[in-house]
Amino acid sequence: MRGVSGALMLAMVAGPVAAQVGSPAGPVPVERLKARREALFQRLGTGVAIIRSAETRSIEGDYPQDSDYRERNDFFYFTGLEAPGGTLVLVAQDSQPDRAVLFIPARNPMSERWTGPQLGPGPEATAITGITDVHAADSMTQLVRPLLAVARRGSLFIYRTKEELEAPVIQSLVYGPGAGRIEDLARHIAQLRLVKDADEIARLRKAIDITAEAQREAMRAAAPGMWEYEIEAVIEYTFRRRGAERVGFPTIVGSGINATTLHYDKSRRRTEAGDLVVMDIGAEYGYYSADVTRTMPISGKFTPRQRAIYDLVYGASQAAIDSVRPGITIGQLQNIAQTYMREHSGKLCGDQPCNRYFIHGLSHWLGMDVHDVGPYNVPLRAGMVFTIEPGIYIPEERLGVRIEDDILVTASGGEVLSAGAPRTAADVEKAMAGSRR
Repeated sequence: MRGVSGALMLAMVAGPVAAQVGSPAGPVPVERLKARREALFQRLGTGVAIIRSAETRSIEGDYPQDSDYRERNDFFYFTGLEAPGGTLVLVAQDSQPDRAVLFIPARNPMSERWTGPQLGPGPEATAITGITDVHAADSMTQLVRPLLAVARRGSLFIYRTKEELEAPVIQSLVYGPGAGRIEDLARHIAQLRLVKDADEIARLRKAIDITAEAQREAMRAAAPGMWEYEIEAVIEYTFRRRGAERVGFPTIVGSGINATTLHYDKSRRRTEAGDLVVMDIGAEYGYYSADVTRTMPISGKFTPRQRAIYDLVYGASQAAIDSVRPGITIGQLQNIAQTYMREHSGKLCGDQPCNRYFIHGLSHWLGMDVHDVGPYNVPLRAGMVFTIEPGIYIPEERLGVRIEDDILVTASGGEVLSAGAPRTAADVEKAMAGSRR
């Protein structure tokens, strides 16, 4: 910063600050944030909910892969902010208007010379969040304690984890006078996050589109002799090039025997001609993660044996996808996929059907977490997003196949959001036809 005067530096620090400055995804619309908070108020009835932000990680000690800060999902869900040291307090009242109170650290021009401009209490925070009641974080204990009178008539809703219960601000409130019943906030928020709103679906679509493109780029680049980490580099370069700020989970590129390990993420093997390669990948865009798996033959063509196993997995996947509709459950879809695989195995896996090599569940929720929150024993509703991912893993043959798609439940069925990534064996081979092999 040589040559920059102190006055100019302070002017730069004092300039406008917005949520997610420069993020390709942009801010969450304020009306969405208000609607989410209102939905939580309705669930709480009477009580006080406390939602804390994430903590800054140590670059020296925590080995972050992207940056030293990623906001806690629920805090971002209700505020749209990235605000280390922040706390959202929601006061649900039966006889008076519900109240949202936001606490974020006051700005510190000296520390901002290291971190860049930060958002502090004031009109900018209100404009971003739609919350008019914004205060400095160091005033929280003093200002929140009177609000706990509401909790005496209802509950104090917090995350009942060891980390949360031991946080100093929670300790001062929970063990203060008249805190009322303590209830787990996580289950209430999980119910809300199960059904995505329009902004969430737009972010998921973008994350999944980026991930599908990365699958296609990996297929085009693949050649025998490449190291798994080279394929991973193609994938994650595509993520970054298209505006994904981090991976949703560690990239899985497993070739040969590694394709039979479900969460292999070392990427240390050199591929060999004839290998199958399982690529289980997901870009995170605007705090929402994709999760798309494809299996490719590194030499560009499936062997007859590989093709038969692949087609069986694809058939089980398609049977489940065709059955998606509001009212069905993930458990029922699992049975449909298992039944298809059992009835179409023939002698592919010997005297027993290939189900014995399908060693994991068919689905999980998708959203801000790659394995998103919410109970699984519920009927599907429009707006839910989940995966369908059958697989067959035969270690003794060094053969693993998984096909994973991201599904949006619609009013009449299901939309395959990940259709941009080649799905059939023929389409995979076609995508690989122009590679550098």
